[in-house]
Amino acid sequence: MKYITSQFSKYLVKLEEEISLYNNEDDIWKLTGDLKNTPGNLALHICGNLKHNIGAVMGSNGYVRNRDLEFSQAGVTKADILKEIRSASEMVIPILEAQSDESLRLDFPEKSHGEDQTYYDALIRLALHFAYHVGQINYHRRILTF
Repeated sequence: MKYITSQFSKYLVKLEEEISLYNNEDDIWKLTGDLKNTPGNLALHICGNLKHNIGAVMGSNGYVRNRDLEFSQAGVTKADILKEIRSASEMVIPILEAQSDESLRLDFPEKSHGEDQTYYDALIRLALHFAYHVGQINYHRRILTF
């Protein structure tokens, strides 16, 4: 479990770095090429996804997600996006640290695309989803800056 936690922590730092590297704050809200979501929306979506699945589902902390807002918000400041990333980190890392190897074998309360999953399965799915979107943000930023 320690490795899984460290990877989520590492990618939260990477997400924060990627957003921080935008020199022009307006670029966070630009669509480029075939990308359908702005980096700002992807960052908010990542945070909402982690806060829901790890915070609310795994940690039972009462977080209520507004997924539609993650994709419809625009113009959120870079400082507020970075604050949201730190908030996600502060929420999910302690919950992950509290998990045991045994708990990972338990059934995750929510299905994924209609399929049952264990906590371990859910964390793998979340990590892949997270890394995919961080990669999209990185690609977007590099297109605009090079």
